[in-house]
Amino acid sequence: MMERIGQQSRFGVLALGLMLGACSPVRPPEPVAAQPAVAPPARLPPVRSEYRPQSLAPMLDRIVPGVVNISTTSRVRLEVNPLFNDPFFRRFFGRPQMPREQQRQSLGSGVVIDAARGYILTNHHVVANADQVTVTLMDERQFEAKLVGSDADTDIAVIKITPDRLVSVPLGNSDALRVGDFVVAIGNPFGLGQTVTSGIVSALGRSGLGIEGYENFIQTDASVNPGNSGGALVDLDGRLVGINTAIVGPSGGNVGISFAIPSNMARDIMEQLIGSGKVRRGQLGVSVQDLTPELARSFGLKRTAGAVVAQIAPDSPAASAGLLVGDIIIAVNGKSVANASSLRSAVGLTPPGQEIDLEILRNGASKTLSVAIGAR
Repeated sequence: MMERIGQQSRFGVLALGLMLGACSPVRPPEPVAAQPAVAPPARLPPVRSEYRPQSLAPMLDRIVPGVVNISTTSRVRLEVNPLFNDPFFRRFFGRPQMPREQQRQSLGSGVVIDAARGYILTNHHVVANADQVTVTLMDERQFEAKLVGSDADTDIAVIKITPDRLVSVPLGNSDALRVGDFVVAIGNPFGLGQTVTSGIVSALGRSGLGIEGYENFIQTDASVNPGNSGGALVDLDGRLVGINTAIVGPSGGNVGISFAIPSNMARDIMEQLIGSGKVRRGQLGVSVQDLTPELARSFGLKRTAGAVVAQIAPDSPAASAGLLVGDIIIAVNGKSVANASSLRSAVGLTPPGQEIDLEILRNGASKTLSVAIGAR
């Protein structure tokens, strides 16, 4: 019954429709507006087989093999607790057998500077007090390295390996760097192996950080972490402009503030280490202080960059050149002096006996003095 009612109901509705259609006048169909022609989608040009995206890869293919991993092994003598030397303690407890020495290992990076002779540039703190230094190349070959020379004041060291199919990194001119230049850091962070990061030069001439004796750092935001020490900081042409040295971070990791030793400073130290195994320091024989805003106002100056001579040692190179207390040293060999620390670095890194030009301000007037650097 239900099914049949359903059928009848359907027929009734259909009949009603036909009946209404028969009673209504027939209207002609309304004209349909012409639709605009749709242009076919543009065809993409075929991908050329020689097309390459912009990339640092071609430069890195040449440079990365010249950055090596350095591992060191050293034996450290352990301090004995004074309690163990106390007769009362030893009477009742004896003296425990403890190892007197402990073997320590550390990891860092280095840069091949002279492939023909096997010289590698790295940080002093990477190889300091090491009993054994092992260099691992990108192709996994390993060499035992010999220490040529090391300088703690600048944190620069030179080691040497067998010159067997090495790749060197060309030296660049760090004095030509500007804030905002793109740079690439290459090293061995956390012992992972050759790793590349990039960033820009954030600042130049950083000093007064207390990291080293002579500071003139390049500051970058390229990611640098423990193990990158001694690695390369290169420009986009693959030229070495710095040796990655230190980072600033609350947990010892990268937070975008890292420091590199300028390549020009590293080159000067390297040449002395290769030549004689040590570095000879120069001196002027003066005591200087920063040109603070207060001192600048007292001198009637608008500038605040420079080093004020506070004291001159008798019979010193400075006294012989005619330097006076109150003179403001603003440049060394045409390079600006930012503060007392930068003057100390410029003079200390100059070999004794070499003559330099000091640009000074005396009573508001500019003057140039030639000084023969003395030996420390």
